[in-house]
Amino acid sequence: MADQKRLKVYFDGGCRPNPGSIEVAAVLRGTAHVRTDLGSGTNGDAEWLALIHALEVAQASGDTEFDLLGDSRSVIEQANGRAKAASPADRKHLERFRQLAEANPPARVRWIKREQNLAGIALNARHPR
Repeated sequence: MADQKRLKVYFDGGCRPNPGSIEVAAVLRGTAHVRTDLGSGTNGDAEWLALIHALEVAQASGDTEFDLLGDSRSVIEQANGRAKAASPADRKHLERFRQLAEANPPARVRWIKREQNLAGIALNARHPR
């Protein structure tokens, strides 16, 4: 299926402070799916949990062709097998991602600029300055 036709699911995660309470978002068809019940961790944990959340949201949509788009180069490189897991926590998250992806993997996990990340925009909107 052509890139333009595949479902695009944006993901982002963060914590306030770092380390701190994790929040993640996945944006699918203009709707933000936000989770704030994932406990505490680092920004790295939050980015991994956001990728996993995006995968779950995409799979639950029923679409079989989808791309996961985020702005964490480290997580994306690891998820694509182009970089080794940077820590024991990363290895755990990567293993979970791979297990979930076995049933219905994304066509691509791709890096995008922060300002293009609809999930990051959704998370920022939750914390007006």
